[in-house]
Amino acid sequence: MAKTDLTKTDFPPAAAPAEMEGARKPGLSCVKRLPSYLQLLRVLQAEGREYVSGTVLASVHHLEPVIVRKDLAITGIIGTPRLGFRVTELITAIERFLGWDNQTKAILVGTGNLGAALLGYRGFENFGLRIVGAFDTDTKKIGKWVHNCKVQSMNQLAGFVRRGEIKLGVLTVPAEVAQEAAEIMVCAGIRGIWNFTPVKLKVPDSVVAQKEDLAEGLAVLSHRLQHLLQQP
Repeated sequence: MAKTDLTKTDFPPAAAPAEMEGARKPGLSCVKRLPSYLQLLRVLQAEGREYVSGTVLASVHHLEPVIVRKDLAITGIIGTPRLGFRVTELITAIERFLGWDNQTKAILVGTGNLGAALLGYRGFENFGLRIVGAFDTDTKKIGKWVHNCKVQSMNQLAGFVRRGEIKLGVLTVPAEVAQEAAEIMVCAGIRGIWNFTPVKLKVPDSVVAQKEDLAEGLAVLSHRLQHLLQQP
Protein backbone atom coordinates (compact mmCIF):
# COMPACT_ATOMS: atom_id res chain seq x y z
CA MET A 1 0.00 0.00 0.00
CA ALA A 2 1.57 3.28 -1.13
CA LYS A 3 1.88 6.30 1.17
CA THR A 4 -1.39 8.18 1.26
CA ASP A 5 -1.64 11.93 0.89
CA LEU A 6 -4.95 12.18 2.70
CA THR A 7 -4.96 14.80 5.43
CA LYS A 8 -5.06 13.39 8.94
CA THR A 9 -7.96 14.37 11.14
CA ASP A 10 -8.12 14.38 14.92
CA PHE A 11 -9.78 11.37 16.48
CA PRO A 12 -13.37 11.83 17.64
CA PRO A 13 -13.78 12.02 21.43
CA ALA A 14 -13.98 8.72 23.24
CA ALA A 15 -17.44 7.50 24.07
CA ALA A 16 -18.27 6.85 27.70
CA PRO A 17 -18.47 3.12 28.45
CA ALA A 18 -21.95 1.79 29.14
CA GLU A 19 -22.61 0.66 32.70
CA MET A 20 -23.85 -2.89 33.06
CA GLU A 21 -24.87 -3.61 36.62
CA GLY A 22 -24.47 -7.19 37.67
CA ALA A 23 -22.86 -8.19 34.36
CA ARG A 24 -20.14 -10.76 34.63
CA LYS A 25 -17.19 -9.98 32.41
CA PRO A 26 -15.65 -13.06 30.78
CA GLY A 27 -11.90 -13.53 30.84
CA LEU A 28 -9.98 -13.33 27.58
CA SER A 29 -8.98 -16.99 27.84
CA CYS A 30 -12.65 -17.94 28.12
CA VAL A 31 -13.58 -15.97 25.00
CA LYS A 32 -10.72 -17.59 23.09
CA ARG A 33 -11.96 -21.07 24.00
CA LEU A 34 -15.55 -20.57 22.87
CA PRO A 35 -14.83 -20.86 19.11
CA SER A 36 -13.17 -24.25 19.67
CA TYR A 37 -16.27 -25.47 21.48
CA LEU A 38 -18.39 -24.14 18.65
CA GLN A 39 -16.33 -25.96 16.04
CA LEU A 40 -16.86 -29.30 17.78
CA LEU A 41 -20.54 -28.61 18.37
CA ARG A 42 -21.10 -28.00 14.66
CA VAL A 43 -19.50 -31.36 13.91
CA LEU A 44 -21.75 -33.07 16.48
CA GLN A 45 -24.78 -31.29 15.04
CA ALA A 46 -23.91 -32.57 11.55
CA GLU A 47 -23.66 -36.08 13.00
CA GLY A 48 -27.16 -35.78 14.44
CA ARG A 49 -26.14 -35.60 18.11
CA GLU A 50 -28.84 -34.02 20.27
CA TYR A 51 -26.95 -33.60 23.55
CA VAL A 52 -23.35 -33.16 24.63
CA SER A 53 -21.91 -33.17 28.12
CA GLY A 54 -19.42 -30.70 29.53
CA THR A 55 -17.16 -33.67 30.26
CA VAL A 56 -17.00 -34.56 26.56
CA LEU A 57 -16.16 -30.98 25.60
CA ALA A 58 -13.50 -30.91 28.33
CA SER A 59 -11.86 -34.18 27.27
CA VAL A 60 -11.70 -33.22 23.59
CA HIS A 61 -10.07 -29.89 24.41
CA HIS A 62 -7.86 -31.28 27.22
CA LEU A 63 -9.46 -29.09 29.87
CA GLU A 64 -10.84 -29.64 33.34
CA PRO A 65 -14.65 -30.04 33.27
CA VAL A 66 -15.05 -27.21 35.77
CA ILE A 67 -13.39 -24.81 33.31
CA VAL A 68 -15.80 -25.80 30.54
CA ARG A 69 -18.79 -25.38 32.85
CA LYS A 70 -17.65 -21.88 33.83
CA ASP A 71 -17.02 -20.97 30.18
CA LEU A 72 -20.47 -22.11 29.09
CA ALA A 73 -22.16 -20.43 32.07
CA ILE A 74 -21.00 -17.09 30.62
CA THR A 75 -23.34 -17.63 27.66
CA GLY A 76 -26.35 -18.12 29.92
CA ILE A 77 -26.96 -21.69 28.75
CA ILE A 78 -28.30 -24.21 31.27
CA GLY A 79 -27.73 -27.94 30.87
CA THR A 80 -30.09 -30.80 31.61
CA PRO A 81 -29.13 -33.21 34.44
CA ARG A 82 -27.70 -36.53 33.17
CA LEU A 83 -28.08 -35.38 29.55
CA GLY A 84 -25.86 -32.34 29.31
CA PHE A 85 -26.43 -29.47 26.91
CA ARG A 86 -28.71 -29.55 23.90
CA VAL A 87 -26.31 -29.10 20.96
CA THR A 88 -28.47 -26.72 18.90
CA GLU A 89 -29.20 -24.52 21.91
CA LEU A 90 -25.56 -24.40 22.92
CA ILE A 91 -24.50 -23.41 19.41
CA THR A 92 -27.09 -20.62 19.42
CA ALA A 93 -25.99 -19.42 22.87
CA ILE A 94 -22.31 -19.26 21.94
CA GLU A 95 -22.98 -17.56 18.60
CA ARG A 96 -25.20 -15.00 20.30
CA PHE A 97 -22.63 -14.34 23.03
CA LEU A 98 -19.85 -13.81 20.45
CA GLY A 99 -22.10 -11.73 18.22
CA TRP A 100 -21.86 -14.30 15.43
CA ASP A 101 -25.60 -14.86 15.17
CA ASN A 102 -25.91 -11.80 12.94
CA GLN A 103 -23.51 -11.35 10.06
CA THR A 104 -21.15 -8.42 10.58
CA LYS A 105 -20.05 -6.39 7.59
CA ALA A 106 -16.41 -5.34 7.41
CA ILE A 107 -14.04 -3.48 5.12
CA LEU A 108 -10.42 -4.43 4.38
CA VAL A 109 -7.63 -1.89 3.90
CA GLY A 110 -4.52 -3.06 2.05
CA THR A 111 -4.93 -5.52 -0.82
CA GLY A 112 -1.42 -7.00 -0.96
CA ASN A 113 -0.76 -10.73 -0.71
CA LEU A 114 -2.20 -11.13 2.79
CA GLY A 115 -5.17 -8.88 2.13
CA ALA A 116 -6.00 -10.72 -1.07
CA ALA A 117 -5.78 -14.06 0.73
CA LEU A 118 -8.19 -12.88 3.43
CA LEU A 119 -10.61 -11.62 0.79
CA GLY A 120 -10.61 -15.11 -0.70
CA TYR A 121 -11.22 -16.92 2.58
CA ARG A 122 -14.89 -17.95 2.73
CA GLY A 123 -14.62 -19.43 6.21
CA PHE A 124 -15.22 -16.00 7.78
CA GLU A 125 -18.93 -16.36 7.02
CA ASN A 126 -19.08 -19.24 9.54
CA PHE A 127 -18.05 -16.71 12.16
CA GLY A 128 -20.58 -14.06 11.19
CA LEU A 129 -18.08 -11.92 9.24
CA ARG A 130 -18.46 -10.73 5.66
CA ILE A 131 -15.92 -8.44 4.01
CA VAL A 132 -17.93 -6.17 1.73
CA GLY A 133 -15.33 -3.63 0.62
CA ALA A 134 -11.60 -3.46 -0.13
CA PHE A 135 -9.49 -0.31 -0.22
CA ASP A 136 -5.97 0.67 -1.25
CA THR A 137 -3.92 3.68 -2.34
CA ASP A 138 -2.05 1.84 -5.11
CA THR A 139 -3.45 3.11 -8.41
CA LYS A 140 -2.44 -0.17 -10.08
CA LYS A 141 -4.82 -2.05 -7.80
CA ILE A 142 -7.74 0.38 -7.65
CA GLY A 143 -10.57 -0.68 -9.91
CA LYS A 144 -9.48 -4.30 -10.12
CA TRP A 145 -11.44 -7.22 -8.66
CA VAL A 146 -9.95 -9.46 -5.99
CA HIS A 147 -12.07 -12.51 -5.15
CA ASN A 148 -15.32 -10.83 -6.22
CA CYS A 149 -14.48 -7.64 -4.34
CA LYS A 150 -13.66 -4.46 -6.28
CA VAL A 151 -10.68 -2.52 -4.89
CA GLN A 152 -11.60 1.09 -4.21
CA SER A 153 -9.59 4.21 -3.48
CA MET A 154 -9.05 5.26 0.13
CA ASN A 155 -10.84 8.49 -0.80
CA GLN A 156 -14.03 6.44 -1.09
CA LEU A 157 -13.66 4.69 2.28
CA ALA A 158 -15.48 7.20 4.50
CA GLY A 159 -18.56 7.37 2.30
CA PHE A 160 -18.66 3.58 1.90
CA VAL A 161 -18.42 3.04 5.67
CA ARG A 162 -21.15 5.59 6.43
CA ARG A 163 -23.57 4.29 3.79
CA GLY A 164 -23.12 0.69 4.91
CA GLU A 165 -23.05 1.55 8.63
CA ILE A 166 -19.90 -0.57 8.88
CA LYS A 167 -18.09 -0.70 12.21
CA LEU A 168 -15.39 -3.33 11.66
CA GLY A 169 -12.22 -3.06 9.59
CA VAL A 170 -9.40 -5.43 8.69
CA LEU A 171 -5.96 -3.83 8.39
CA THR A 172 -3.35 -5.52 6.16
CA VAL A 173 -1.11 -2.68 5.05
CA PRO A 174 2.71 -2.32 5.29
CA ALA A 175 3.96 -1.35 8.75
CA GLU A 176 5.08 2.13 7.73
CA VAL A 177 1.54 3.27 6.88
CA ALA A 178 -0.38 1.20 9.43
CA GLN A 179 -0.99 3.98 11.96
CA GLU A 180 -2.06 6.46 9.30
CA ALA A 181 -4.41 3.95 7.69
CA ALA A 182 -5.90 3.14 11.09
CA GLU A 183 -6.54 6.83 11.77
CA ILE A 184 -8.38 7.16 8.45
CA MET A 185 -10.49 4.11 9.31
CA VAL A 186 -11.36 5.47 12.76
CA CYS A 187 -12.28 8.89 11.42
CA ALA A 188 -14.52 7.18 8.85
CA GLY A 189 -16.48 5.55 11.67
CA ILE A 190 -14.76 2.18 12.14
CA ARG A 191 -14.99 1.11 15.78
CA GLY A 192 -13.11 -2.20 15.67
CA ILE A 193 -9.84 -2.94 13.84
CA TRP A 194 -8.51 -6.43 13.21
CA ASN A 195 -4.84 -5.56 12.88
CA PHE A 196 -2.63 -7.89 10.84
CA THR A 197 0.32 -5.49 10.81
CA PRO A 198 3.30 -5.69 13.22
CA VAL A 199 2.48 -2.20 14.54
CA LYS A 200 0.82 -1.59 17.90
CA LEU A 201 -1.86 0.88 16.92
CA LYS A 202 -2.74 3.97 18.91
CA VAL A 203 -6.51 4.28 18.90
CA PRO A 204 -8.99 6.21 21.05
CA ASP A 205 -10.86 4.56 23.89
CA SER A 206 -13.97 4.39 21.72
CA VAL A 207 -12.21 1.95 19.35
CA VAL A 208 -11.00 -1.59 19.94
CA ALA A 209 -8.02 -3.06 18.08
CA GLN A 210 -7.07 -6.73 18.03
CA LYS A 211 -3.54 -7.52 16.84
CA GLU A 212 -2.87 -10.78 15.03
CA ASP A 213 0.88 -11.41 15.37
CA LEU A 214 1.87 -13.94 12.71
CA ALA A 215 5.52 -13.75 13.76
CA GLU A 216 4.58 -14.59 17.35
CA GLY A 217 2.64 -17.65 16.27
CA LEU A 218 5.46 -18.81 14.03
CA ALA A 219 8.01 -18.29 16.83
CA VAL A 220 5.99 -20.51 19.18
CA LEU A 221 5.61 -23.18 16.50
CA SER A 222 9.31 -23.10 15.58
CA HIS A 223 10.37 -23.32 19.23
CA ARG A 224 8.09 -26.30 19.88
CA LEU A 225 9.30 -28.01 16.70
CA GLN A 226 12.95 -27.53 17.67
CA HIS A 227 12.25 -29.01 21.10
CA LEU A 228 10.46 -31.96 19.50
CA LEU A 229 13.28 -32.66 17.05
CA GLN A 230 15.87 -32.58 19.82
CA GLN A 231 14.16 -35.35 21.72
CA PRO A 232 15.71 -38.82 21.33
